[in-house]
Amino acid sequence: MAKAYNVVKVFEEEVARWAGAKYGVAVSSCCNAIFLCLKYTKRFYLTSIPLVYFPKYTYPGVIMSAINAGYQIKFHNEKWKGIYHIYEGQVVDSALRFKKNMYIPDTFYCLSFHYKKHLPIGRGGMILTDDKEAVEWLKMARFDGRREIPLSKDNATILGWNMYLTPEQAARGLTLFEAVKDKNLPDLKVEEQGYPDLSKWRCFREK
Repeated sequence: MAKAYNVVKVFEEEVARWAGAKYGVAVSSCCNAIFLCLKYTKRFYLTSIPLVYFPKYTYPGVIMSAINAGYQIKFHNEKWKGIYHIYEGQVVDSALRFKKNMYIPDTFYCLSFHYKKHLPIGRGGMILTDDKEAVEWLKMARFDGRREIPLSKDNATILGWNMYLTPEQAARGLTLFEAVKDKNLPDLKVEEQGYPDLSKWRCFREK
């Protein structure tokens, strides 16, 4: 792996340590983080098509990620602040929260680095977890099934996706992280995100 990619590893380690998790897996967006986590939980924990519940008001790409990962969805009316739990609490959407020691043990905790969020890289996300086995799968899955070694020396064992955070984005993330890591950042308000009532969207009605 080229030395330029070391910055991605440093970024993952810095954010994970600060958030209170053992590991961080940087990806290209929070929606892709959720997609990968749901694919992992479905692959290793479930034998039938699972059902997951979402708040009516959230970003539509999150719902699409769940459907594309092979899940059926239902909506609920509960209001949320900062985070909400997916798949019986194991996968967490933390797009609107970014605080020291925010990580919840035994979860796949997904962050957003969208330009409207606390760490506005422009695009990007991260999965925080304590599960070493999951990290090994997630890192290959986000990188076209590849390990972090030169392509000429690799021999992929799984099919993956192109969801890797670039070194340029990671470097920007490190710079922005230094500016906010000592601040007590409030949760972003759900009401200010412009989320529509997704239960009314035609593409979700029979999913």
